[in-house]
Amino acid sequence: MTDYLRYYFPVGMFAAAFLGFALGGNWVWLGLLTFPTLALVDTLLPYDFRARSVTNRKFANIPVWICALAGPGLYLMAAWWVFTAPEATGWQYLGAAFSCGWLSVLPLVPATHELYHQRGRLHRLVGRYAQVCYFDATREIAHVVGHHINVGTSADSDTARRGITLYAFTANAVVQSTREAWEIENQALEKRGHARWSIHHRLWRALAAQAAFQGLIFLIGGPVANGVALGGMFIARFWVESFNYFQHYGQVRVAGTPIRRHHVWNHLKPLSRMSAFEITNHADHHLDTYLPYFRLVPDQSAIRLPSVFVCFLTALIPPLWHNVVIKPALKRWDLEFANAEERALARAQNKAAGWEDWFGDEKQVA
Repeated sequence: MTDYLRYYFPVGMFAAAFLGFALGGNWVWLGLLTFPTLALVDTLLPYDFRARSVTNRKFANIPVWICALAGPGLYLMAAWWVFTAPEATGWQYLGAAFSCGWLSVLPLVPATHELYHQRGRLHRLVGRYAQVCYFDATREIAHVVGHHINVGTSADSDTARRGITLYAFTANAVVQSTREAWEIENQALEKRGHARWSIHHRLWRALAAQAAFQGLIFLIGGPVANGVALGGMFIARFWVESFNYFQHYGQVRVAGTPIRRHHVWNHLKPLSRMSAFEITNHADHHLDTYLPYFRLVPDQSAIRLPSVFVCFLTALIPPLWHNVVIKPALKRWDLEFANAEERALARAQNKAAGWEDWFGDEKQVA
């Protein structure tokens, strides 16, 4: 029973944000305050390598569904708060936007990710359109058809090359992942005999969903509510891509070769696993994309990175991220896990990034 209940932790995060809007005033910052609290506690806790004892998929999906629906619900709650608090200050509007933005990243992204990877049509539908909360209701196209095929290769916009900073990666990923999704959809339409930008393109449905959602927000709270919502969505869109930075940073794979468990970085602190529905424990996910979150088994043989929150905060200072966190991990990855072809690619990336050569004898990586 404990293993079922632990995944209500992210539901509690949403509850805190809803409570903040219900209380009003400066309490609207409460949703965002779950971020530093979560980061601090998760960093101090030991690693969690235990597999989950969960067998009932329907019960395990309940908190996922709650979080997926709570994402759009939080924006509607924010609109209601705007309507009932005409005296609100700019500081409070900022807090409302940041709270909506943060909760749209965690736990909403892992919840939608879990749903659109499932086989049920309703699961995929909700997982797809709940992503209006971060301007990306076509996101799963590039993720499922692009990232899961191209992970670790130069074709994958979600795999950060060595030496790139969090800031440069995030800006590029927002553009590239969007373009990739649209191009994949264009090609799929052509194969079905439709024009590339025909009415059947999922982009038009995504835009219609976004317009309808903004219309509903306007009806509840007026243009100010739309301003708060758009601010939160803008924050979330970039914050979402920033967390992708830590999932595969610097790892390499030869296109067309099998995806292995070592082509993933795992972050196995307890709160990371719970709040993200195991998305930080996703080596098995890349081997079987239909595997539900609670059946993902931590890879105890993998290199241990710190909490994903530590990774995020250190990456804000690129030299700290590169020299203290990721270079030592990549050195081990290259020398202990990568095959000969991957070591050659890794060495080339190290050279391009201006990093030191830790391979030694060149013949070993030829």
